[in-house]
Amino acid sequence: MPGKTEPAGLALRLAAAQRLRSVLGGENFSPLGPEDLADGRDRALANRLITTALRRHGQIDFIIKALMEKGLPAKSGTFEAVLRLSLAQLVFLPDLGAHSALFLAVEAVKRDPKVRHLSGLMNAVLRSAQANSARYGTLGDDLLIPDDFAETWRQAYGDAVDDFAEALLVGAPLDITLKDDDADLIEALGAEKLMADTVRIERRDRSVEDLPFYQEGRWWVQDAASAIPARLLGLSAGARVLDLCAAPGGKTAQLVKAGYRVTALDNDAKRMERLKANLDRLGYKAEIVVGDAGTFAPAQPFDGVLLDAPCSATGTFRRHPEVIWHRSASDVAGRVRLQRALLTNAFRSMAPGGVLVYCVCSLEPAEGESQVEWALDNLPGLDLVPVLPTELVGLEAAVTPNGLVRTHPGMRPGGVEGGMDGFFVARFRRR
Repeated sequence: MPGKTEPAGLALRLAAAQRLRSVLGGENFSPLGPEDLADGRDRALANRLITTALRRHGQIDFIIKALMEKGLPAKSGTFEAVLRLSLAQLVFLPDLGAHSALFLAVEAVKRDPKVRHLSGLMNAVLRSAQANSARYGTLGDDLLIPDDFAETWRQAYGDAVDDFAEALLVGAPLDITLKDDDADLIEALGAEKLMADTVRIERRDRSVEDLPFYQEGRWWVQDAASAIPARLLGLSAGARVLDLCAAPGGKTAQLVKAGYRVTALDNDAKRMERLKANLDRLGYKAEIVVGDAGTFAPAQPFDGVLLDAPCSATGTFRRHPEVIWHRSASDVAGRVRLQRALLTNAFRSMAPGGVLVYCVCSLEPAEGESQVEWALDNLPGLDLVPVLPTELVGLEAAVTPNGLVRTHPGMRPGGVEGGMDGFFVARFRRR
């Protein structure tokens, strides 16, 4: 007797639920790939459901509280993930249809032995959501960003925060750094120039690896904000530069391109394999060291150090919306302590007259502006070297009056729509 055929769309729903469940559990989101769902259309739909659920997380929280007086059941397995995917479809993706959201949600829950007894509850909650979908679809954007971050960011960035929610919903376009400034290459990519050697691909219909000239090593993926720090070292060609916390290697590639002799260090061996693969594809060479950036002791001090320190990563929420729900005040405090240890060792690794560029992909002043004050007070012989607006043509507004660099998702590099990551950069010199 032939086996029972699975309902159409159930496999992608189950795959999406498992991936979303892992993110809700604390992992960073990575899109489903061919190894998860072979069919490209299924994969695109599953990723769309997941990202919508993540970007609308705060609003979906509100809806769940409104619909479930007793809250989510304890030890609910995949129930929460399936529910969030289905609410995302019912309320925020009406073009996908309501029937499939209801039917596939119930079927997905029935496939989980731990929660199949909750299939009736799933059906009831989603039918109530369907009946109120018009009202829930107009929930305010103030629910999209957690209150603690919203308050801190409002104090730091003022009215610019009004653009953050839109940036969260829209997501991030693809920014890349060119190995060579080639107008024909930019045209072949369908890209638009932002600033320096960074260009933006607003829309694409294929994976990064399948875009023109990727395999030939003529460019690499790097957000416009992330490309700023390496440009600010300002050393002569041939200078010895240490890239701390280097993986996956975008800044390393920039440093090699600038003509420096680069030592790239990171404590994650697998990520360093990826860095080496990226450099090999680009035809670049660097000394690669797997080690601890807090204790690394070079045999000879460096002319320059680039420290892209581990941080809360709140500035990346356009691509990783989960970070603003995963992070807490204690997480930020822990990162601040780590950054100070790394700054101290970066200082030790510099020769007199050497340049240190410190950066974080964080929107938190505690990880940026406050760290500059700490470094100047606690690292004798370290001076701030202000960045000039003329060094960031096309993004002069990111340079603060005291010569620091602060980007945020509401900024438009080169005047081009699409925003950018939140980044902080400071430049120092050792006397």
